[in-house]
Parts: sequence; structure tokens; C-alpha cells
Amino acid sequence: MTLPSYTRAVLLLILCTFFWGSSFPVGKHILTEVHAYSMVLWRFVIAALCLLIYVKVARIAWPKHLATQQWLYVVIVSIIGVGGLNLALFSGLTYTSSTDGALIMALSPLFTSLIASLFHRTIPSMGQFISLAISLLGVLLVITNGHLSLLLGLQINYGDKLIFCGMLAWSLYTFLTQGISKWMPLIPYTLVGMISGASVIGLVCLFSPNIHPWHEVIHSSSSVFYGVMYIGIFATVAGYLLWINGVKQLGSAKASLFFNFVPVFAVLVSFLFGQPVTLLQVIGMVVVIFGLVLPNLWTSLTFKTKKAYPACKVTK
Repeated sequence: MTLPSYTRAVLLLILCTFFWGSSFPVGKHILTEVHAYSMVLWRFVIAALCLLIYVKVARIAWPKHLATQQWLYVVIVSIIGVGGLNLALFSGLTYTSSTDGALIMALSPLFTSLIASLFHRTIPSMGQFISLAISLLGVLLVITNGHLSLLLGLQINYGDKLIFCGMLAWSLYTFLTQGISKWMPLIPYTLVGMISGASVIGLVCLFSPNIHPWHEVIHSSSSVFYGVMYIGIFATVAGYLLWINGVKQLGSAKASLFFNFVPVFAVLVSFLFGQPVTLLQVIGMVVVIFGLVLPNLWTSLTFKTKKAYPACKVTK
């Protein structure tokens, strides 16, 4: 039995968000034995090798018409987005919970739209402002442990601050990618990002005497070793390819709604890993998801209202 293309795209996007959501508790487990920088380096190396094989098998043409300035721009954007996100994310997970990290990253689609408004010098809609306020409230409720008064003294967990910076870097990367994708295929672009990230973090590890990526992974437990492979293959390569397929089938607007499943799967997998999940984190997750889907819900309700009660024409 062959599934309809729409149903298949929906199922693949849900699988994609499962890979991404599960990477938070899996990464948290890996960091008990492997340094965050080593984790990021192996993620890039594994992802780059897998993408190289995919490019070869799928016979994807490598762009040859790009100018030197364009290549430089792609590398810089990749280092900021791909490298910045992963360094901040996995360094932050050393100090905070996987659920907190997933909730903060769930704000990415909203901040991407705000960055676009800033670059295009347009005013965000009232729905975006309300959505941002509600989503931030949910995140702040969790990272302050219900004590919002801590914000007055900026007493927020160091790991949460790092992941928030990583989320901003990824949001900027996502916005800039929309322009780059017009003149560079997405798969080669992602491969450049993986190679750029691996090169930068490789240099950092090389000049850090206390970090030994090869030794740490080889002498780690089997669960950590397989966790590194899982994040490199499934949470990076497979997740990205599934996301591209979903965007092509459903469009970016509908596909972005599935990003809301990331914190849900992060909480579920954290629970399975035996990592603590509090009632406050569950409440914060519900608030964040409600804030993220509010603009689409509002647009849908407005459209249905207009359709049900069309404006009356005044006749003389």
C-alpha cells in the first residue's frame, strides 16, 4: 500500500522532529563522558562524510559558477549558524537540562521571522508580537524555575544563556539561508556548513590540551559511542534531508508548524532516559507551543469568520 504524498510528507516531518527532539537528551547523556567540543567535532565529521556519500550517490552537481566573494560569504554564514549553534547548544547542555534547551530552541522560527522584519524594515504583525510574548513567557517560566523576579538580577542559568545565543545564531543562519538558496543548492550548501564547522572546531580542539576527541570517543561507553553516531547520522543528516523533503511537499509555512514537536519529543525521550522532567517544564512547553501556533490559529479563525460572514454590500 502506497501512502499519499501529503501523508508521507507529514509522517516524515514528524520523524524529523523526533530526531531533533531526541538529540537533546541523547546529547545530554553523551556530555557525561565526552567534552562538548569533541561532541560537536564528531557530529560535523560524521555528517560531512554522510553528505559526501549522498552527494556522490545522488549525483548532485557541485556549484562551479560562484565567485570567490560568494564562497567566502557561504563559509562565514555557515560558521556563524552551524558552528555557533552547535557550540552554544552542546556547551549549554553541560549546565542545563535537555528540556530547557529544547524549549529555548523552539523559539527559533519566531525569532527568524522577527529578524526578517528587522532586515526588511517592516513592522511585525500584532500576532507575531503576541506570539513572541506568550512563547517567551513559557520559556522564562521554565528557566527561572517559576521565579520571574530573577530576571531583574539576570540570574539565569549559564547554560540557558548559551543555548539562547545559539538559537539566535541559528535564526540568523536560517534567514540568510533563504537568500543563499537562490544561487546555491541546499545540499552542497549544508555540506559546506558541515566542513566549515568541522574545520573551526577542529582547530579549537587542536589548541586545547585538555580536549582529546579521538581518545574520548574510543574510550567511552557503548551507549555514548552509539549516541554520537545517532546525532551525527540521524539528528543531523537524516533530519535535514527529511526536513527538505517536507518543505518541498508542504511548503515552508506548513512545515514550520512541525517544529513545535521538537520540545515534545525532547521531554518524552528525556523521561525514557531517566532524566528529570518537572511539572513546570511541561507547563512551560504547553505555553510555548500555544504561543508558536497562535498566529496560524488566529489567521485560520479570521479566514473562516470572513468566509462565514462576508462583508455586506450597501446599496442605494
